[in-house]
Amino acid sequence: MLPEVIMTLIYEKLGDRVDDYLIPPPVFTSMQGEFLEVDLDEGILLTRFPVRREYLNPYGAVQGGMVAAAVDNTLGPLSMLVASPNVTRTLEMKYSRPVTPDLEFIIVKAKLKAREGQFLHFRAQVRDMEGKLLARAKATHWVIDERG
Repeated sequence: MLPEVIMTLIYEKLGDRVDDYLIPPPVFTSMQGEFLEVDLDEGILLTRFPVRREYLNPYGAVQGGMVAAAVDNTLGPLSMLVASPNVTRTLEMKYSRPVTPDLEFIIVKAKLKAREGQFLHFRAQVRDMEGKLLARAKATHWVIDERG
């Protein structure tokens, strides 16, 4: 039910411009992302992504870029829900623990922290299913279309 609600909100936000965008993005679909929770009043979106063998690095942990991709795939939909079309300007990752194959999923919680003109500031946390912190992120997005 939640994925349909989120997709409906994004479609409503984009209006007649929806055909200008790939919704849902193919990368979200190929990473098998799932929406778990959304709170637009607080500017929060929760997603989960499976830990897949093809994401492993030579050390047997998920490559950091794939963890960053999960974060970006959470920030992107949240950014479309809270603002006009925008793009990632910066994404800074800080890793605390490796994401290992014994973890079935990772959970990404993204939050809009501030809006300053055309800039959106986000924070995100990546946790395992038990709530252990695996990584944190800061991101700045740039609003490219003020019509929304």
